[in-house]
Amino acid sequence: MKIALFGKSVNNYNLEPIKLLVSIIEKKGWELIVYEEFYRLLRDKNVFSKIVQIFNSPLSTNQSADLFFSLGGDGTILNALPYVLGTPIPVVGVNTGRLGFLASIGIDEIEAAIEKIEAKHYQIEKRSIITLETTEGLFGNLNFALNEFTIHKSDSSSMITIHTFLNGEFLNSYWADGLIVSTPTGSTAYSLSCGGPIAMPDSENFIISPISPHNLNVRPLIISDKDILTLRVEGRNRHYLVSLDSRSTQIDATVEMTVKKASNTINLLRLQNKSFTESLRNKLMWGIDKRN
Repeated sequence: MKIALFGKSVNNYNLEPIKLLVSIIEKKGWELIVYEEFYRLLRDKNVFSKIVQIFNSPLSTNQSADLFFSLGGDGTILNALPYVLGTPIPVVGVNTGRLGFLASIGIDEIEAAIEKIEAKHYQIEKRSIITLETTEGLFGNLNFALNEFTIHKSDSSSMITIHTFLNGEFLNSYWADGLIVSTPTGSTAYSLSCGGPIAMPDSENFIISPISPHNLNVRPLIISDKDILTLRVEGRNRHYLVSLDSRSTQIDATVEMTVKKASNTINLLRLQNKSFTESLRNKLMWGIDKRN
């Protein structure tokens, strides 16, 4: 078996879990391929006892893997997306960060998780991706997001207006600080903090959530992920901020944006005892109040 290892940081909290995971992989005789920047952070910390391969570009048939381990939080998985998108490689999220809906394996569960994976006691969840199309080619080949697309005012001054069309028909002009278009995966992220609903991963929808809208009767809206959104923005300032997950850039009012479901998906490995509903209960502390 060939394992890809991805991470963005190394600290006193996550170093020992990383060493444990690598030692288990090496003892099992599995082949290891490590993200180049992550390898540079680890090579002087006595993590590897064998020679490993390095990758620094999207995995493909020329350099592939059976499993892609992401060590960090949900943000690390978002950073890993360009390296696995378009491949069938399942992503295994090991949570060495804080709150994690995607990275569902805790650092104290690594050994048990490896055994369950080896015994194939898991399921693969296909998570939908959102894509942004513009005539300006914003974000180049990285014009996709697992969580959300966001348009936001670029400073702390007046609100902006986002003219929104659904399948070519005028929907609304949102007068707000910004607008989020979220996938079901992203429903537990930025959209949730702006009052959006939580969606099950396989619900096949998008969530449109205004950010601090001026009109309080403008509420989050759930649409089908087969729908196509067209957006134009205007306001007093010359530039506005557009984001896809953690990547962002500035635009002006001349840019028209089309947001829709991408043809690709990402495969997320989830252990059989790690359901999404269990993650909701644990991460959001549902039922902590004894009266419930």
